[in-house]
Amino acid sequence: MPKLLLVEDNEMNRDMLSRRLERKGYEVVIAVDGQAGVEMAKAEQPALILMDMSLPVLDGWEATRQLKADPDTSAIPVIALTAHAMSGDREKALEAGCDDYDTKPIELPRLLEKIGKLLPK
Repeated sequence: MPKLLLVEDNEMNRDMLSRRLERKGYEVVIAVDGQAGVEMAKAEQPALILMDMSLPVLDGWEATRQLKADPDTSAIPVIALTAHAMSGDREKALEAGCDDYDTKPIELPRLLEKIGKLLPK
């Protein structure tokens, strides 16, 4: 059962998405801000990280940069999750080191497809 790290500060989004992912067979660990996400990624070594970009303490852009700069976490795929689907956001997410990008509200089938493509086989 692959372990996913969900970094999300909105409690409703966090609860809904983690329950839906668990029903699909994933183990989900949760961090509520970017700094906790970086620390949790190092401690838990998840198979994949779902990173909200608008986070307190350390935003998702900077948290992803730190994870990708650290040899212990640089290989973990990161999917950016953002409600701000502006033109250029996808490029910005990829430049920060994210491996893929998805918009909120989350469409679970689309997100599951992206997770499936990025998880180590």
